[in-house]
Amino acid sequence: MGPVFAGLHSTKPDLLVFFVASAAVLVGAIGVVVARHPVHSALMLIQALFGVAVLFVMQQADFLAAVQVIVYAGAIVVLFLFVIMLVGVDREESIAHDPLRGQRPTAVVLGLIGLLEILLLTRTHWVTGRVSVGGAASGPGDNVVKLGRSLFTQYLYPFEITSVLLIIAVVGAVVLARRPPRPERVEADEPVAAGEAEGAVDRHEETVG
Repeated sequence: MGPVFAGLHSTKPDLLVFFVASAAVLVGAIGVVVARHPVHSALMLIQALFGVAVLFVMQQADFLAAVQVIVYAGAIVVLFLFVIMLVGVDREESIAHDPLRGQRPTAVVLGLIGLLEILLLTRTHWVTGRVSVGGAASGPGDNVVKLGRSLFTQYLYPFEITSVLLIIAVVGAVVLARRPPRPERVEADEPVAAGEAEGAVDRHEETVG
């Protein structure tokens, strides 16, 4: 093994699975951004999520891996595809035309700022979030039981509010997808009607004369 993996005590199959899963995550993430077809972007997102699930399995986080596949790759991406088909954007889009001026330079600047912040944070020891909210990870009891108890007791209201927000998002997509009926094309009939009116006037004058 090289000097990078000298102290990890990893076997060759572990390293192979790690590199394959990491490559799948990176290729899927890049494909989500560069794909011109929205459906292809959703499929690349599924690939990235499956790669992350494999990495969770390697870290012995089986519950998170199952949630990653069932919730995100299963439910969330299916919801994305449902909205894409419902709104009617399942076609290739032109990335040469920028509907909002300046959004690409702004995105590049914000991305560089975020990358700089990550690099600065890696130089120091930092911790986020509260410590042992649902119990110590290595303490007595199952971690899945602790997570379920936290979700349905201490964090019940935020959990339910999130579900309501998802329902509102689906209803909003349905409302946006409801296009008003197209008006009947009467422009082509107007000249004909005008011509008929003129002919009727001429016939009336000939009869009177």
